[in-house]
Amino acid sequence: MSDSPAELRDLLLLTTRTLRRRWHDILQPWEMSPHEHRALDVIGRADEPIRLGVVARDLHIAPRSATEVVDRLEARGLTERLPDPADRRAVCVRLTDEGRRLRTELASARDAAADAVFTRLDAGERAELSRLLHKLVDDLPD
Repeated sequence: MSDSPAELRDLLLLTTRTLRRRWHDILQPWEMSPHEHRALDVIGRADEPIRLGVVARDLHIAPRSATEVVDRLEARGLTERLPDPADRRAVCVRLTDEGRRLRTELASARDAAADAVFTRLDAGERAELSRLLHKLVDDLPD
């Protein structure tokens, strides 16, 4: 087992891909993509309706793509659009009751998936992994 930077990079990427693939598989019963889940989560974290541009910014996607994702969520009854009270031309979005319920359900599923992976490490190993990962990312530019 090598600890070269290239080997560590590849191992970290493999771990990340594995976690993403598992998450994609877990989302299948809900017929939701990881991208849609992320949008649902961004919208659900807001205290009040947010503009589609904010959704796009937080997802690091083009506004047109955010509109398409929100369209899919709205078609499923998970989000609703509202006029922006500060600007008649702008549109805001918020979760419906069903969207909030599903967001909570998905958060539980995601937490269970993380438990299945990370409980293979004991508490000390998880703390050390957390410390090391923070050391790598805390001061990196975006």
